[in-house]
Formats: sequence, C-alpha cells, structure tokens
Amino acid sequence: MNMPDMEQAGEDVQSLMGQLAQAFIELEARKEASETKIQWDEIKQHFQELEVTMNRKLEEIEAKEKEYEQKELEMNALLAEREAEVASREQDLLDRVQDLKDAAVSAIVEARANHQTATLESVENGESKENKVSSSIGDANSPEEDFPHKSGENTDGVATEIRPRPELTQFCEHMDAKGLLNYVLENEHNLSVIREDICIALEHATEPARLVLDSLEGFYPTNETTEPKDKMDDALQGMRKSCIIIMEAMANLLAKADPGADHLLNPETKQQAKAIADEWRSKLASADVDAANGNSLEAEAFLQLLSTFRIASEFAEEQLCKLLQAAAQCRQAPELCRSIGLTHKVPAIVDLLINEGTQIAAVHFIHSFQLEEAFPTVPLLKVYLKNLRRNSQVRAGNVGDIAIAKV
Repeated sequence: MNMPDMEQAGEDVQSLMGQLAQAFIELEARKEASETKIQWDEIKQHFQELEVTMNRKLEEIEAKEKEYEQKELEMNALLAEREAEVASREQDLLDRVQDLKDAAVSAIVEARANHQTATLESVENGESKENKVSSSIGDANSPEEDFPHKSGENTDGVATEIRPRPELTQFCEHMDAKGLLNYVLENEHNLSVIREDICIALEHATEPARLVLDSLEGFYPTNETTEPKDKMDDALQGMRKSCIIIMEAMANLLAKADPGADHLLNPETKQQAKAIADEWRSKLASADVDAANGNSLEAEAFLQLLSTFRIASEFAEEQLCKLLQAAAQCRQAPELCRSIGLTHKVPAIVDLLINEGTQIAAVHFIHSFQLEEAFPTVPLLKVYLKNLRRNSQVRAGNVGDIAIAKV
C-alpha cells in the first residue's frame, strides 16, 4: 500500500472515530434523559401520595372538629342544667336558713313567754294557797280528797269539772299499763290535746305511780324482732316519747296533789324507780350517748324518771350534767334541770352548750334561768345564723363541685 492510500485510510479512521464519538455522546445524552425521566416520575408519584395522605388527614381532622363541636354543645347544655340545679338547691338551702332563723326567733319569743307564764303561775299559786288557808279557816269541816280534779270556771264563775277521755280513764282504773302506753302512742300526733287528760286520768288509778313504772317495761326491748331496722327504730322512738309523756303526766299529778298524799309516792315506789334508773344508767353508759347531739330521748327519759319520782339525789351531779347536755335540745330540758336540783350548774351547762355550737339550746336555758346579763343572747344568735349561712354556702359549693365532676 502506497503512502497516499495509507493517508486516506488514516483519514477514514479519524472520521469514523468522530462519528462514533458523536454517536456515543448522543447515546449518553439519551441515557441521561431516560434516567432523569424515571426520577421525575418517582418524585411526582411521591408528592401525589403525600397529597392523598394529607387530604385523608384533613378529612379526619374535620370529622373530629365536628365531633368536638357537638360534644361542646352537649357539655354546655349539661352545664346549664347543672347550674340551674345548683341554683335551685342553693335557694332551698337559703330557704332552710330562713326557716331556721324564724325558728330561732320563735324559740326566743316562746322562752320569754314561758318565763312570763312561770312568773304569773308562781304569783297565782301563792294567791291560791292563801285562799285555801282562808277557806279552811272558814269551813273546817269541808271534805278533802286525795286527788285534785281538773276544773275551770265559766263566765258566771261556776266551777266546771273537765273529764278525761273514757278510754284513758278505763286504762287507769284497770291498771292497764300496756293499754295506756299504746293509747298514747296511737295519739302521738295529738299530744297537745291529751297531755292534760293523761294527768287527770291517772287520778283514777289505784296506784298511779306503779302504773307509770309498769308502762316503762319495754323502754329497752330485750326480745328479737324480724322487722326492718328503720321501722323498728321509728316504733321504738315513738314508744319512748310516749313513756316520757306518761312520766310528765305523773309529775304534774304529784305537783297538784296534797302534800299529805304520801301513798302516791311511797318509799317502795321510789325504790322500784331507782332500780329502773340503775338499769337505764348502765344502758346509757354502754350506748355512749352523744352529748353533742343534744336530742337524746334516752337521756331525756332517764332525767324525767329521776324528776318524776324524785330520786335525783341518788346519782352524781357530774353524770346528770352530762346527760342533761345530751338532752339539751329537748322541750323540757330547762324544767328537768330545775326539778332535779341542778340550777346551780346552769352557767356551766350553758358554757358547754355554747362551746358545742348548740346556741339555740343555750338560749333556752339562758331565758329560763334569767341569765341574760351573764350570757347575752343576741351575740349567740348572730353566731348561730352565721354558722348556718356558712354551712349552706359550703353545701352549695359541694353540690357544684359534684356537678362539675360528673360532667
């Protein structure tokens, strides 16, 4: 091969290599374009998936938002209902406070009226005794009876005898203690009417003191019962109230009887009463009577037993004061205190009642024993009303907290 041919072949090779390089460059360019296209599709698909996910989350959020709004509406309605209920209960408590205020004022008025009545009765009793002495001097042969009769005067000044109900008289004549107790129990809502009748009916009993003691037999029942506890407690409380009423009637009978009528309350009767009192005292000790309650029927009955049968001197004053405090809110508490000889203990008893927060009971004692100078009643009543107001507010707050907690 000559030189020109070789040069021509070299040029052809160079040309082919240039074409090959151009083809390779184009191939690389297309390859890169193909790879780039594949990456973009992946990116686009990724963002589309993100969009779908975000739309789904948005829908979930919107659904939860609607659910929350519905719950909010329901909660607001429930809160409004609870607020109305709390306001109603608060008003009830305020009404109760007002009722207690009225009761406190009524108690003061009643205590003052009782004090004035007691003073008038003392004066009238003095005049009655003077008239009786004068009558005895004027008519020495006038007959006397062991039992005084309940009597009154009409507008013409003629004495008229008031007779008790026949049933009561019959029970007493037959010495039927159980029948008498049941009759009083059945008429417990009408005691204001039959209270005096019981006293007059006891005059017809051959041994009124023994009849009264017999009526106390079931005060602390010993037999078992199948009745529900609540029903049994109500029946027992009613029976105990009836026992107290009968003992009060006996005390009134003894107060009206002539001093010489010793057969009404002889030593043997007192001994029987003392035995019952000893038994009751042990029951009271085991029951641990709550002195702070001030409304214990057991304590009141024990003190009434001692007062009626005049055996208070057989017991320690300290124990009697404790029991009197336990019965301080009972109607007859001040009179029981006087009749069992604890008048000198009244200031200490009033202090205890005030410290226990039973201001109304303290006010009763203060008025009954004329201790207003030592114990001003107005501050006590203010404290009582303040405590009532505070307690009503606390209860109203507790009701509100409970309502919110339920929501």
